Amino acid sequence: MKIGIISGSHRNNSQSLKVARHIEKTLLNNKLADETYLFSLAGNPLPLWDEAIWDGDPAWQKRLAPVSKELSSCDGFVVIAPEYHGQVPAGLKNFFLMWKYEVYHKPALIVGVSSADGGAYPVAELRMSSYKNNRICYLPEHLIIRHVESVLNDSPEDNNSDADSYFRERIEWSLGILKEYAIALKAVRKSGVTETEKFTNGM
Repeated sequence: MKIGIISGSHRNNSQSLKVARHIEKTLLNNKLADETYLFSLAGNPLPLWDEAIWDGDPAWQKRLAPVSKELSSCDGFVVIAPEYHGQVPAGLKNFFLMWKYEVYHKPALIVGVSSADGGAYPVAELRMSSYKNNRICYLPEHLIIRHVESVLNDSPEDNNSDADSYFRERIEWSLGILKEYAIALKAVRKSGVTETEKFTNGM
């Protein structure tokens, strides 16, 4: 079982990346995954999508191939989305334009991140507009890590103990659900019913 973790923040040393690393550690320490792949959008490593990708441009292929290989080998994903002005960061939306079959009919857990009481808008936006053609399958369960600076820190004195305990427990529970969806959807893909040359895009 391999789970990919996409940290959607553009910032270096972001709170989203902190959350991503905690999730990675939780997956491995609790044997919810045998392997992980953490891809951070810090520093905007992906240029904006352009149609040369569809035309097989060699420069694009060279840039995307290593990530494509990792994504293809994943059984499920955790998508971490901080709230920028009430919306998903541009780099994360751009990410979903780059890949299709690599995430095709694989489950994903959305994790919203907020410094205050927000975080709901990115969850709604990802559910509404990021899955149509790549057919990533978002779980009905999601997480919103609110007041993120005060939880999931390595030093206990940096954490709000009650909130930290709650989020750690709920993260582990949600990742357990993701694992079981990953097992189930692997069987769906293996059945062949998702393969089509006629209906390659969603409606």
